[in-house]
Amino acid sequence: MAAFVELKGVKKIYRMGEVVIKAVDNMNFSIEKGEFVVIVGPSGAGKTTVLNILGGMDKATEGQVLVDGVDVAGFDNRRMTKYRREDIGFVFQFYNLVQNLTALENVELAIQICRDHLDAREILAEVGLKDRMDNFPSQLSGGEQQRVSIARALAKNPKLLLCDEPTGALDYQTGKAILKLLQDTCRERGMTVVVITHNSALTPMADRVIKIKNGQVSSMSVNENPTPVEGIEW
Repeated sequence: MAAFVELKGVKKIYRMGEVVIKAVDNMNFSIEKGEFVVIVGPSGAGKTTVLNILGGMDKATEGQVLVDGVDVAGFDNRRMTKYRREDIGFVFQFYNLVQNLTALENVELAIQICRDHLDAREILAEVGLKDRMDNFPSQLSGGEQQRVSIARALAKNPKLLLCDEPTGALDYQTGKAILKLLQDTCRERGMTVVVITHNSALTPMADRVIKIKNGQVSSMSVNENPTPVEGIEW
């Protein structure tokens, strides 16, 4: 059976005049459905570029990007927009919330354009914000704002939840709580979750660890017994 996500010979080349930059250079890896995946590597290794290619925010220069059996690398702009809208949930380091909308309105805004979405109130309650739905982002802590952005991504009911340094702007304890939420979401919903980080201490919590260096996969390993976030220190 084919993997749920597969990158085959993916390259991303940026040209600036005479200068050629290989952000991703012949990247190959696969991810199974329902896995919690950590992609780890130093700054400039190509992690975010890979995430953006997976999420349809950037196009591979060459290679195949197979998601659920479909090569999204070949999509035109219209199909790519539909893919981003319906199949992908994004969580960023900075929460990207609309400041003059409440937590509930932020989530509702995101699901207006989705076919198969979940109930915004239920998802906010699930991420621990049952009593904060009517608060504006400025009335919420950093951790609460990140929970809203996770709820916003989850409510779309995406095939893939992509998280770019989701704890980067948070303190240690809050960051741990957010990672636990992501790990629990993966387990309880059978959702495929990909987290990119430069913090290699997080790798024991993953089902699959993909290490990236200089735009290539330097190693890939599977944890038979992932560690719950509570058991990890860094």
